[in-house]
Amino acid sequence: MRSWSRRTQHKLYALASCLSRGSKQVILLGFDLAALGTSLALALRSVPFAVGSTSRLLLLVGAPLLATCLFWAFGLYRSVVRSMGSHGPFAVGAVAIISAAALAICNRLVPGIYISADVIYRYCFFLLIFVGGGRLLARDILSRSIQHSQNGRVIVYGAGEAGRRLADALVSGPWKIVAFVDDNPQSHRASIRNLKVYAPTRLPALVTKFRVREVLLAMPSLSRRRRNEIINDLIPLGVAVHTVPDLIDIVTGAAAVDDVKDVNVADVLGRDPVPPVPQLLEACAHGRAVLVTGSGGSIGSELCRQIVRLGPRRLVLVERSELALYQVERELRIIATAHDLTIDIVPLLGDVYDKSRMVQVLRTYSIDTIYHAAAYKHVPIVERNVLEGAKNNVIGTWHMAEAAVASGVSTFILVSTDKAVNPTNVMGATKRMAEIVLQGLQQLSDKTCFCMVRFGNVLDSSGSVVPLFREQIRSGGPITVTHPEVTRYFMTIPEAVNLVLQAGAMSEGGDVFVLDMGSPVRIADLARRMVELSGLAVKDEETPDGDIEIRYTGLRPAEKLFEELVIGKSITGTRHPRILRAVEPALAWSVIEGLLKELLVALTQHDCGTALRVLRQAVAEYQPGEQPHDLVDRASGNTPRDHPRRAGEVAKVTQLSIHRN
Repeated sequence: MRSWSRRTQHKLYALASCLSRGSKQVILLGFDLAALGTSLALALRSVPFAVGSTSRLLLLVGAPLLATCLFWAFGLYRSVVRSMGSHGPFAVGAVAIISAAALAICNRLVPGIYISADVIYRYCFFLLIFVGGGRLLARDILSRSIQHSQNGRVIVYGAGEAGRRLADALVSGPWKIVAFVDDNPQSHRASIRNLKVYAPTRLPALVTKFRVREVLLAMPSLSRRRRNEIINDLIPLGVAVHTVPDLIDIVTGAAAVDDVKDVNVADVLGRDPVPPVPQLLEACAHGRAVLVTGSGGSIGSELCRQIVRLGPRRLVLVERSELALYQVERELRIIATAHDLTIDIVPLLGDVYDKSRMVQVLRTYSIDTIYHAAAYKHVPIVERNVLEGAKNNVIGTWHMAEAAVASGVSTFILVSTDKAVNPTNVMGATKRMAEIVLQGLQQLSDKTCFCMVRFGNVLDSSGSVVPLFREQIRSGGPITVTHPEVTRYFMTIPEAVNLVLQAGAMSEGGDVFVLDMGSPVRIADLARRMVELSGLAVKDEETPDGDIEIRYTGLRPAEKLFEELVIGKSITGTRHPRILRAVEPALAWSVIEGLLKELLVALTQHDCGTALRVLRQAVAEYQPGEQPHDLVDRASGNTPRDHPRRAGEVAKVTQLSIHRN
């Protein structure tokens, strides 16, 4: 019987959800007219022939019409039934009283109508029962349907201030809280909204008793390590885990307490960020004119967010994507306004390859510090677009660095990658060659201080595995992993950028800084963890009835099983515990310059083979796997001698590019 009732509720809710607002108002109006007519008919049942037929018809039609007009005036047809508060019953009661008064006046003034006081009382009673009670019943049915059709019953982990505010916010929300759990033994005797607070040891029994499928973590100030421990305890229970926003976001109004979201994958790393060194954090940004290339990307945009909060005099954004530039500029202006900061934010469309344009920008805005985040970073894409990868990552960095020297920029920080260490792919080789270029230029420059900051993967960046896995889980799987043993270093974007900002302040010229990424993570374990955090089970040989399969597709071209952060073993500490300084060999600038000229010629002639040979010469550690190629170069069948330019003309173009300011 209960299941039949629940199915009926679901059908009613589904039907109501499909109707337009106007259709719902018409249905509600028809219901009220029927309910009012029935109420009056029942009230007049004991008045056999006291009212003439014409008067009775007038009364049966006029009274309900009057009442519905009053309902409309009181706004009952504008409110949503399922969220109807105290206004609804109050309006129905007021209409009942007014309708009774109208009947009493009709009894006195209209000839042929003789109604006793008992009839009027009965009419008010039936009106309240049918109209008011019908609305309350509909609200209850729709609310229950929403709870069962969406997320149903949940347990809130955390009985502190955030847990209490969450309970208040979810009174009419999609979740039905059935219990609270808290680590503090003193709270176990308390209750929140008539719900008991239990010890965490009771969680397995509570999940079974209340048939709970989801747990909301309402402990926003908890350390990441402790949160990871709680998640580890929750995963075996087969529940989906969600969390409330950080306490500072709730206090500042940046987020509401009921903005429940999936658990941040960073929580499963179990590593708390180290507080920054204030002097290092502000050295390259506070009160200075800063330029960020690739400012619309994952790293570039986060650099801009953190730099704005440090109070620079000017922040110049250089980005090729018009949409990305628009979005990051808009966000930065909101942040500056919220923090009452006066900053000259300059959004510029531009390409770092265009050296003369970059020189003009740097001189016009008197730039002190450059954070060079513009790069192609997706390994398989760059592996099949060799020429553009080399042009952007190597030549673009070279031109930007020479523009910095020509314009008197004091600090140039390159955002590098762990894939530059012993690279097996074009992307890693181009990033390592970009590092070598800066090391070479440092030999010539005594005004501009160059450094590079090398780190691994960042969670939730564009093109990373986390958003891909999340999308695959939502679609029911399978999750695709290249190899069971592939491992990667991971760090959150905010932490990585925070360390990049501090590393730049410690540069002495030509430094290679390496961020402490912690322990590497198996990608297969990360995928399994994300499935379990969604309250689902991995489908494998041990669990054939699981929900999501993890499918291994094989290593992609030039993909490594594991990544490294340092070339060789020469590494020292710095003023920050998570920033290390690597001592690595550098080439003489005369050698680097010759390789750059040759690479530029290869790019001008669309010669992929020569470009790859230059990369192998510049980066001794580069060991390509499957032969990379350029898709356009292969499809067109071009070779260097097919190109219409003569070698002398190419040399002139190259020489002009090298020496122009």
